[in-house]
Amino acid sequence: MRKWKHPAILLGTTGLANIGDFIYLIVINILVFQLTGSATAVAALWMIGPLVNIFTKLWTGSFIDYRSKRLIIMATYIIRAIGIAMIPFAPNLFVIYFILIGLSFAQSFFFPASITYTTMLVPVELRKRFNAIRSFTSSSAFIIGPAIGGSVLLAFSSSVTLWINALLFVLAASLLCFLPEEYEGQRSKPPALTWYQIKTDFTIVLTFIKNESFSMGIYIAFQLTLLFTFAMDVQEVVFVQNAVGLSELDYSLLVSITGIGSLVSAIILSFFANHFTLRWMIASGMFFMTIGYVLYAFSWSFVSIAVGFIILGFFNVIVNAGMTTFYQNHVPTPMMGRVTSMFQLGQSIGQIVLVFLTGLMIDLFSLRLTIVVLALSMTLVAFLFAFPVLKKKNRVYFIENTQEQRAKDAK
Repeated sequence: MRKWKHPAILLGTTGLANIGDFIYLIVINILVFQLTGSATAVAALWMIGPLVNIFTKLWTGSFIDYRSKRLIIMATYIIRAIGIAMIPFAPNLFVIYFILIGLSFAQSFFFPASITYTTMLVPVELRKRFNAIRSFTSSSAFIIGPAIGGSVLLAFSSSVTLWINALLFVLAASLLCFLPEEYEGQRSKPPALTWYQIKTDFTIVLTFIKNESFSMGIYIAFQLTLLFTFAMDVQEVVFVQNAVGLSELDYSLLVSITGIGSLVSAIILSFFANHFTLRWMIASGMFFMTIGYVLYAFSWSFVSIAVGFIILGFFNVIVNAGMTTFYQNHVPTPMMGRVTSMFQLGQSIGQIVLVFLTGLMIDLFSLRLTIVVLALSMTLVAFLFAFPVLKKKNRVYFIENTQEQRAKDAK
């Protein structure tokens, strides 16, 4: 059990942050809608993160890879805590959006630093189970976060809810104090963050992606499917209410049902992760998740959407745990921050473009047809994605050891 000491603490800090994320998501959407009464203003919240990423992801990886990942994660938690605590004092919507941009700026550093630090801290043989348990904490937070946020909102106010939210991020940062720093090689003096350094790192990342064309191609295909889910999620509330004719209460219940599906999947995976191969987790998870979205796109009632949501929630956990492990096993940790940031840059550009095209399609045709086209397009990508994953000759890429270990084995 000693080998689980540090991973368990990391799961604790991740769980607290996830609960904070979901409370924040609920409260900030309600707060902006109360201030403006505009669905467009609420929708704009979805675009802040991708827009900030476009201006930051080109260089955040170069910053992260040469510095302490643990301290960067702690800093992002503290910055988010301070920013969230300041929102109740904002005099107008402009100041709130300014704070939200600052929060997104901090968040843009978080994921590349977090996945790199996790890969360093968690041994190879524990990664799949760790990612499964992390999916469990995330799924639990998906249910607990909104429940806490809604309860405190009803009992007190949005201000009190946001301050409790900020406290969770402070606690998450505090737990990181009990975790070790990265290995000694990471403590050498980092290079200056110059344009030349950024350009050099960009070239290094492109060369790596070219050399690891199969594994990185699989990850790119996975990211492409996530673009379709993002575009559909942006229109989810409108689709459920306008295209299907359900109420706000029905939608809230559907969100809870999705969370329960994810939670059940995460529990099963936490206990039996080592009995499932990465190939099965990735291919079956992707295939059935897209089936869930197709059922959702063609739905006509609460029951049909609920079935789709349960399926996509259940298998979303499986494919994410599998792909995270696959990614950690194929990207060397010394350059993981740069590679991750580059992928997130492409993802953010794709999100903005696809959301714009989705809005254009809705204006030209209809919401129902647009969601159906997105779901079927996602299914096509999933089929093309699953085929090389399941090919027998490619199973060597899914052996659960790191790239460094495979290189040693080849010598």
